[in-house]
Amino acid sequence: MRVADFEYYLPEDLIAQEPASVRDESRLMVLHKNGGAPEHRLFKDIIEYIKPQDVLVINDTKVIPARLWGKKDVTGTTIEVLLLTRRSEHAWETLVRPGRRVPPGTTIKFGNELTGIVEGVVDEGCRLIKFQYQGLFEQVLEKLGVMPLPPYIRKKPDDPGRYQTVYARDPGSAAAPTAGLHFTPELLQKIKDRGTSIVPVLLHVGLGTFRPVKVDKVTNHRMHAEYYSVPAETARLINETKARGGRVIAVGTTTTRCLETAALGDGMVQPGAGWTEIFIYPGYSFRAVDALVTNFHLPRSTLLMMVSALVGRDRLLDAYALAMRMRYRFFSFGDAMLII
Repeated sequence: MRVADFEYYLPEDLIAQEPASVRDESRLMVLHKNGGAPEHRLFKDIIEYIKPQDVLVINDTKVIPARLWGKKDVTGTTIEVLLLTRRSEHAWETLVRPGRRVPPGTTIKFGNELTGIVEGVVDEGCRLIKFQYQGLFEQVLEKLGVMPLPPYIRKKPDDPGRYQTVYARDPGSAAAPTAGLHFTPELLQKIKDRGTSIVPVLLHVGLGTFRPVKVDKVTNHRMHAEYYSVPAETARLINETKARGGRVIAVGTTTTRCLETAALGDGMVQPGAGWTEIFIYPGYSFRAVDALVTNFHLPRSTLLMMVSALVGRDRLLDAYALAMRMRYRFFSFGDAMLII
C-alpha cells in the first residue's frame, strides 16, 4: 500500500479559514458503513444518529499557546519554537525553525522571562529544550506564547477560544482535536438527556497526529509517541456499553487512537496511561471503536488513512469527491463527517 493511494486534489478555496458562526451549525455528512448514499445534515442533527444505549467518547485535552518566538543569545537570529511534548518539569520536545541554526548548546532568549537551552536532537530532528524561568511555566507561556494554528489557516480567528473544544480541560496539546470543535454545551446536554453516556479520555496532540508522511510505502511510516490516558470510570462505562450491545462512538481520530491503544483483543478497554505510537491504516481491525465523528482530512495524512481503515479507502475518497462537489469546508475549521 502506497501513500500516493491517499492523494486527492482539493481546491484551495475549500480550506476553511474560520469556523462556522455557530459551532453546531457546520455541515455534517453521514456515511453509513453498511452502504447506502451519504446523508447531508447540519452537525446539530447528529443527535438523531446517537442512541441512548451508546457511549460518546471525547478527548478533553486543551491546546496550549505552544508557539514561541525567541532570539539566539549570540547572533540575535529569530527562532520559532513549537512545544510538542513535555518530558520533565523544565524540558520539552520541540520543533524549531530554522533547525539548522539551532545545534545542541544553543541558548534562545524569549524576552526577559524565559530562556531555553537546546540539550540535544531527538526523533525527526526535534530539539529537546530545557527552559529556565521564574514562577509557573504555564503563566509564562500564557504571556509569551500564541495559539499554534495549522499553516493552512492564514486568518487569525477573532476568538482564539474557537480553536478549543467546549470541554477542553487538561492543557498539553500543540493542536486541537478538531472533530470536537462542532459540539456546544447545549448539544452535549441534549445527548446526555436522551440517556447517552459521554465520557472523556485524554490524548495530547503532538507530532504523531500532524506530522506529514514522507515515505512512499504506508508501512514504512513511524508514528511519533503521544501521551494518552483512559480513566477507570471511562473504561468501565465503555465496557458496559459494549456488553449490552451499544456502540462506542469516538469523537475524533485522537480519541480513536487512545481507545484502540487501550483495547484488548475482545474490544474491552483497559484503564491506564502511557505513550502510544499506534498507526491505523486500511487492514486494521478496530477493537473498541464502532463509529467515528471526524473532519475532512489532508491528502496523504495518517488521519485520512485511519478513517479509510474504518470505511474503506475507495468509499471514503468517493465521499470526499462528493463533499468537494457540494462545497463542504475542509480541515480544522471545516465541516464534519459521521461514520456510523
